[in-house]
Amino acid sequence: MRRTSIYAEGFSHKNPIPAACRVGSMLYSGSVQGTDPATGAYGATLQAQCRLMFEHVQRIVTAGGGSMDDIIKMTVWMNDRSQRAALNEVWLEFFPDAATRPARHTMQASLDGGKLVECDFIAVIA
Repeated sequence: MRRTSIYAEGFSHKNPIPAACRVGSMLYSGSVQGTDPATGAYGATLQAQCRLMFEHVQRIVTAGGGSMDDIIKMTVWMNDRSQRAALNEVWLEFFPDAATRPARHTMQASLDGGKLVECDFIAVIA
């Protein structure tokens, strides 16, 4: 099986890398930040960045041929992990069913350039 680079409209990296890569049914994203798709600027608040980040995740998994239901694991990095309430609020909107949510690991990290949160994810697409 060959790997296929996945690009999503409204999301890109500054470096020459795709938004995700798919091999067979496996889709692995790169780093996903909470940027405005029109301007590339980070959202003004943690809440805004979380929402933008999840909207990008949805665009990327869709571009890879899947849906949010195909995500099995997300890793999230935050400047201040004690502010997970903002992350959880958006998480519950995108994954409302407790019986089918993906696994998630949230870690504190020193993020650069105005980032307050970023993530990556793994999806298995049938």
